[in-house]
Formats: sequence, C-alpha cells, structure tokens
Amino acid sequence: MKDGARTDAVHGAIAQLQKLADLFGERRQQLARRVGLTEQEWRVLEQIATEHFMPSMFARDRSRTPAAVSRVIRQLLDKRLVSVSVSATDGRQREYELTAKGRTTLERLRAHRRAAIEAIWTDLDPKALAAFTDFSGELARRLETYAARQP
Repeated sequence: MKDGARTDAVHGAIAQLQKLADLFGERRQQLARRVGLTEQEWRVLEQIATEHFMPSMFARDRSRTPAAVSRVIRQLLDKRLVSVSVSATDGRQREYELTAKGRTTLERLRAHRRAAIEAIWTDLDPKALAAFTDFSGELARRLETYAARQP
C-alpha cells in the first residue's frame, strides 16, 4: 500500500473508531435514561452492587473528585436506589447497598442492555468478531503503551 493510501486507511479507521466510541457513549446514555438514571448514576449504582464500594477509591479509579462522586451518591439516595449506614466494624466507614428499588432498576437496565447486545452482536460472523476482538485488543495495548510514554 502506498503511503497516501495507507494514511487514508489509517484516518478512515480512526474515524470509524471515533464513531463507534461516540455511539457506545450515546447508547449508554440512552440505556441509563430509559430507567431514569444518568450514565454517572449507572456507573456508581453498578459499583455499589459489588460488596466493597468505597467512594474515594471509585473517584480515584475514575479520575473524578470525591465531591463529584458524593453528589452522584446523594442523587441515588434521593431516588431511593441506595441506602447508606455506618459500618458495624468501623464507625468511620459508611456501607452502601442497593435498595429493592435500586436492585430492580439495575436489573431492568441490564435486561435492556442484554436485549441490545442480542439484537446487535449475536448474529455477527464469529470469525469477524474474533478478528475484531484481536485487533481491538492489540490497538488498546498500543494506545496504553503510547499513552504511558507521554509526559
């Protein structure tokens, strides 16, 4: 492939990747809105569903401020999707858990997501899907390596 054609192919691939990223983001927002959540609330709700949710660690892992995570938790509390209590073993710690309404909301969201996956992904050619998985994994590895070397 000549340099000009290769450059065009690379830029075309980047444009398609950006389109996919935008569509995935838009789809996550649609799914969240469908059950009355924001995408940020969905992320926090998913984490609270795990047993060891810690707001400070969540904020650090997501490059968010603790205040931003606290604001989302307050929104979830206001919607009665989560409850908070003082830890029985350490009075300085808070324990977060989903309420019945929170569990129902999360299950509805997951069901909508499963339906979308079924409609979009499951009838794709298995070889093409495997090739996409391999390619995207390699691309992710290269992006991570490149980003780690940057100041």
